[in-house]
Amino acid sequence: MKPHQSIRIITLGCAKNMVDSEVLMGQLKVNNIKVLRENDKGHAHTVVINTCGFINDAREESIDTILGYIEEKKKGRIKNVFVMGCLSERFREPLLKEIPEVDEYFGVHDIAKIVERMGAEFRQNLVGDRMLTTPNHYAYLKIAEGCNRSCSFCAIPGIRGQHISKSMEDIVLEATKLAKQGVKEILLISQDLTYYGLDLYKKQMLPELVEKLSDLKLFDWIRLHYLYPTTLPSGLIDTIASRPDVCNYIDIPLQHINNRILKSMKRGVTAGETRKLISQFRQRLPEMAIRTAFIVGYPGETEDEFNELKQFIKETRFDRVGVFTYSHEEDTAAFRLKDDIPEKAKLARASELMEIQEEISRDLNALKVGKTFKVLIDRQEGEYFVGRTEFDSPEIDNEVLINVSANLKIGDFCTVKITGADAFDLYGCLTDNHSLPL
Repeated sequence: MKPHQSIRIITLGCAKNMVDSEVLMGQLKVNNIKVLRENDKGHAHTVVINTCGFINDAREESIDTILGYIEEKKKGRIKNVFVMGCLSERFREPLLKEIPEVDEYFGVHDIAKIVERMGAEFRQNLVGDRMLTTPNHYAYLKIAEGCNRSCSFCAIPGIRGQHISKSMEDIVLEATKLAKQGVKEILLISQDLTYYGLDLYKKQMLPELVEKLSDLKLFDWIRLHYLYPTTLPSGLIDTIASRPDVCNYIDIPLQHINNRILKSMKRGVTAGETRKLISQFRQRLPEMAIRTAFIVGYPGETEDEFNELKQFIKETRFDRVGVFTYSHEEDTAAFRLKDDIPEKAKLARASELMEIQEEISRDLNALKVGKTFKVLIDRQEGEYFVGRTEFDSPEIDNEVLINVSANLKIGDFCTVKITGADAFDLYGCLTDNHSLPL
């Protein structure tokens, strides 16, 4: 088959989708096919859309994107539209019926098929050879695929399949290749980091993996995302505490605090166990930033149960909180329940929680004024360089704004004294010794 002349990859959804797109782009690039990212200038004959099908809002965004490119195809501006990822894995048959103008649909495990469909050769030996869509100084590193959890609200196991860990050898090889591309920060991701190694090594191996990556001495920051709050691997807190290159940051979605709802969600954890876990983090790592997420409007959530969640957030004072409204998903255990909370009430509850968290974030940020932090510069935006501390992940957390008059480059580390703060941003200036080794 004749190779496609140029291909643009559009990625929707989470960082795990982003990694899949980067792997696909790496495969196409090594076959000498011109590959364009979403915002790259230039014309592409073919568009591949990597979709998200997790919840309703994500599905709507994916479908709107597909329809937009179908219009471009009808107008003759592009020749082909292909769709891959979670949406087409989950809803292939309805999509074939409703949007037949798409040239072909592929699932989440079909990267080799897509490469071959593009007229190229899929190369098994390209472990870690990705075309980054992030800035060159940070990258996501997916350590496993799929999920063995049975949360009642979540369709991911049915889409992505059971948990499959990558071998430590392959992860180390990929990390080494990322470092050679200039990556200074790696963000470890999977559906559930805590499960890593149970299938391959018959034990939780996340602490050992983090230590192995730390021992490479290739990265300034190693960041952990998506830890499940039960069965935290033994030794993980000690690993974070003892390794200066492992960020004092943890992303641990809790979803709720009410015992009845946690049980219905099949989370395998109680309110008491959750509080004990957070207490362990705070006692052992008092400087740690804790990011979490909650679902509001779960079937049957009463005002009292919602108020319990509200009070928990007020008392615990998390550094970062994401709030999602419950999405009633087919092929989940919760789909058997009545979706009885009106959408207006769900949105009102989400807004109320975010207002509480905004005030907490403002208070916590105010405490940083006058302190000095190591900051990684991500981009320049208007009159500011925009960076992050080790307590902040890209795109979703606080940012540090430094006037562009500073002598900085994208990807630099520098020391910054915080001079001002609001709920979601810090403002700072370089210290006199900002360019010294950190």
